[in-house]
Amino acid sequence: MSVTLKYPFERREAPEEYRGAPVIDGDRCIGCGACSRACPPDAILVLDDMREGFRRVVLDVSRCIRCARCEEVCPTGALRLSREFELATPRKEDLVQVVKLRLARCVVCGNYCDFTVRQVEKALEIVPEDVREAARERISLCRACRRRLLGEDLANLSTGLWGGILGQEG
Repeated sequence: MSVTLKYPFERREAPEEYRGAPVIDGDRCIGCGACSRACPPDAILVLDDMREGFRRVVLDVSRCIRCARCEEVCPTGALRLSREFELATPRKEDLVQVVKLRLARCVVCGNYCDFTVRQVEKALEIVPEDVREAARERISLCRACRRRLLGEDLANLSTGLWGGILGQEG
């Protein structure tokens, strides 16, 4: 009776609980960056190209410690640890996966926002249907326009409040 395998000529599958190399499903990824923020060794980077209008989610498996934090925090289940353990390669590029996503454009100024089109779509799926169009206008604002409009809303609100208070006293 043999207790060893003639590896690599006889392949053996990794056990179910084995934490192998992470893999991003580019069709499910929304580019939120939760995986990047949760990754202790910075194996996942989120890079925005505001000139071209793309976000790149870059996974470098060579840096990964297989902690599975990325898998735990991914809201869409796009990032999963595989059972793959044979990662030897002569080229480091073979260990890097890039998912390229289009950035959303601001509905007011037209500049690229710091979130993706898929993030907007995912947010709108969650919003109740009766307020979806109003939410779409607010969601699709860049930071600068959001700040400016919030400032205007607050100014109008305070003017209304002071006008009501002064009107009652005078």
